[in-house]
Amino acid sequence: MKYFSLIWAQLFRSKTRTLLTLLSVVAAFLLFGMLDSVRVAFSSGGSVDGANRLIVSSRLSITQTLPVSLRTQIEAVPGVRNVTYAMWFGGIYQDPKNFFPNFSVAPNYFDVYTNYQVPAEQLKAFQENQTGAIVGEALANKYGWKIGDTIPLQATIFPRGGSNDWPLQLTGIFRVKDRGTVSEEQQLVMHWKYFDEANDYIKNRVSWYTVQLANPDQASRVAQAIDAISANSDHETKSQTEMAFNQSFAKQLADIGLIVTSIMGAVFFTLLLLTGNTMAQAVRERIPELATLKTLGFKDSTVLTLVMVESMLLIVLGGLIGMGLASAIMPGISRMTNGIVPGGAPAQTWLVGVGLMLLIGIVVGLLPALRAQRLKIVDALAGR
Repeated sequence: MKYFSLIWAQLFRSKTRTLLTLLSVVAAFLLFGMLDSVRVAFSSGGSVDGANRLIVSSRLSITQTLPVSLRTQIEAVPGVRNVTYAMWFGGIYQDPKNFFPNFSVAPNYFDVYTNYQVPAEQLKAFQENQTGAIVGEALANKYGWKIGDTIPLQATIFPRGGSNDWPLQLTGIFRVKDRGTVSEEQQLVMHWKYFDEANDYIKNRVSWYTVQLANPDQASRVAQAIDAISANSDHETKSQTEMAFNQSFAKQLADIGLIVTSIMGAVFFTLLLLTGNTMAQAVRERIPELATLKTLGFKDSTVLTLVMVESMLLIVLGGLIGMGLASAIMPGISRMTNGIVPGGAPAQTWLVGVGLMLLIGIVVGLLPALRAQRLKIVDALAGR
């Protein structure tokens, strides 16, 4: 555009005001990029195609348990390589604030979760000790635990012999191969058989099955076959990817979509007021200059376009910087949440973001641009 240098000069006429406004736009779209990425992640259906492992849980709720006898039927499904299971325990260490994921697992748990590396001698010690426990390296470092220590876990759901005391002996410490998923080391596992025999309330039940697939391309077919096993029974199942399963836990806490929409509505309403005031003030200060442009032969439509492009340039520039920062930050957040949220702003978020940039740019620039278009040269030069 031949007038771009003029627009750029006018945009940064008052550098301090423009930079502060630009930072506000950057902050708004940084928040939007991060929060909308989370919203998209939690609202997506999550196709199972291409998944290496499936999680099979109750179709009704993740709090509902499944019979342990279901394992043999799942193993018989063509395309299934291996099956393990786990039961959520929900214990705490010393204080309720010291909460971390802990559950009882099948003997072959570490055969399926091959990303968890446990020294052979420690894994053998765990298998031979019914009250043994294995924890992630990060969790062990956090509390200063060492092999042989007793971990006085306290039950919050399942008492044992009328008591909430569940002392476990630390027999192994695992380390994840992929350091990008180091947050998965914040967990403890114990023997399912010990839990099943010792707890007072529930027997022969598990929270979920983890299914290792022979061919990830057959994930959808295998998932449908597994769910068909329990169709129309009192324990219907839902097979999904590990990411979708992890998301289902977070969805129990709140309506993520409503929270994100409410926050961003407030942010963008404030942004409209701020940028609208900035553009109105900028045009008001330049009335004599706009009148001079008209005197030199600039058409009303050209003056309108100059002001509109200036407004949109301010919003789009700040928006792109904010969205870019969000895309750079999201991989770190993804690692912290074990992949629950995406490792970058998805395409859907970018499309919505660009649309909002253009819409806000038009809205905040329209009234000042119309004022500039209707400007009378004589009145403007006379200061009226």
